[in-house]
Amino acid sequence: MIELQKVTLTFPDGDNYITAVDDVTLRGDNGTVTGITGPSGSGKSSILAVAATLIHPESGGVLIGNESNLIDAAQLSKREATELRRERIGIVFQQSNLLPALTAREQLQVMARLGGGTSRNRRGRIDTRVEELLDAVGLTEHADKRPHQLSGGQRQRVAIARGLVHEPEVLLVDEPTSALDQERGAEIMQLIARLTHERNTATLLVTHDLVHRDALDDLVTVIDGRITTPDSP
Repeated sequence: MIELQKVTLTFPDGDNYITAVDDVTLRGDNGTVTGITGPSGSGKSSILAVAATLIHPESGGVLIGNESNLIDAAQLSKREATELRRERIGIVFQQSNLLPALTAREQLQVMARLGGGTSRNRRGRIDTRVEELLDAVGLTEHADKRPHQLSGGQRQRVAIARGLVHEPEVLLVDEPTSALDQERGAEIMQLIARLTHERNTATLLVTHDLVHRDALDDLVTVIDGRITTPDSP
C-alpha cells in the first residue's frame, strides 16, 4: 500500500513560489493500478516524484507498507529514502533509461545486485528471479540482446522487469506508453496490470492517454496540482 496524505510541494519562482502539488491525498492498494491523469504541467509527475521519495514535500505524509511495517517516507533522511527505494519501491521512468552496453538480462542483474552482498546463494536467487521476470514480460528469447537490438516496446518491457526485480511493494510508472504506438502501448499497459495483480503490488501510473483506461483499477485527475475528480474505469 502507498498513501499520500495531504501532500503539498512548492518550487521557487523568482521572488514567489509555485505550488506543484496542492494538498493531495491519494491511495494505491496492493494488487491495483491507480492511474493519475491530467493536462501537461498539472503536477502528475511531481506527485510521482514525491511518492518515489525523490523529492521531500513541504508538508504531508507518504505512507508505505501495511500495519506491521508502515513507514512515513516523507520523514526519512536522504540515505534512508535511498534505502527505501532500493528495497521497497520500483520505478519505471518515461524513457526506458537502459544502459547501452548491457543486455536485457544484465540490466536486471545489475539492478538486483545494487546494495547487496555477492554470496553464491544470493547470486543464485537473483539469477532465478531475473529469468522469471524476463519470462513474465515475454523477453526470454531476447535476454542477450542490447537496447539497440530491441524495439521500443521491448525496451519498455525490460524497464518494467527491472522495476520489479527487487520484488517491491510499490511500483511507480511515468507515462509508459508515450513513445509507443497504440497497439504497443496497449500491450505495455496490460502487462503492467497483469504483473501488478499477480505480484500484489501497489502501482501508481501517470498517463495522459485514456485510450488504455481499461487497464486501470482506479483513475484520478490532477489539475493545477490538485486532485479534482476521482473516477473509476
